[in-house]
Amino acid sequence: MKYSIQCQPSYSVLEAELSPGEQLVAEAGAMAWMSSNIKTTTSTRGGILSGLKRSMLTGESFFQNTFEAEGGPGTIGLAPGSAGDICEYELKNGELFMEKGAYLASTPDVKCDAKFDGLKGLFNEGFFVLRVTGTGTLFFNSYGDIEEIDVDGSYTLDNGYAVAWEPTLQYQLTRSKKIRAFLFSDQLLMNFVGRGKVWVQSRSPRTLSNWVHPFRPQKPRESSN
Repeated sequence: MKYSIQCQPSYSVLEAELSPGEQLVAEAGAMAWMSSNIKTTTSTRGGILSGLKRSMLTGESFFQNTFEAEGGPGTIGLAPGSAGDICEYELKNGELFMEKGAYLASTPDVKCDAKFDGLKGLFNEGFFVLRVTGTGTLFFNSYGDIEEIDVDGSYTLDNGYAVAWEPTLQYQLTRSKKIRAFLFSDQLLMNFVGRGKVWVQSRSPRTLSNWVHPFRPQKPRESSN
């Protein structure tokens, strides 16, 4: 499979050229364009239970689409829902952990499932994270630009900026000791320990939500007369 990531980093789009019989799996709704000889198959990939786990526990799609070129090479364009970057990652009988919503696409031998993250996941926007396993190429997306960090020891970031991390890294969630964080409860930190890579996004959806909140439309108060 030949592919290119275009319009980086703000509005990235993945364009893949599939050889006859070659397949690419993608999150439902990610397809932006495709040539007429691309066949689409929709399934839960792994059965109903796997689909329910992805949908109910991590917010991913219940169904996933498999795209296959028939009769000759075909082209497909995939775009994530959020404005940001796309990163590729090669798996060789390995695994990678990601925040919910980060999965975009992969080759067929890569599986995406929900993983119970223990009580430490309580503050990590849910009890579950995405666990991706297998052999092949994975594409994940961010909100904003993606920066790849090589951790050798420890590394700390706000939990709203974590996109993905390798299983060689362990992490704990702690609250910031800053006064503002104590007063407004808006600073939860992920402290990674070990050796491995972590991918960080330059924007946080939670921060955007907090910024937009005061500007939301409100119903006028009824008169008490």
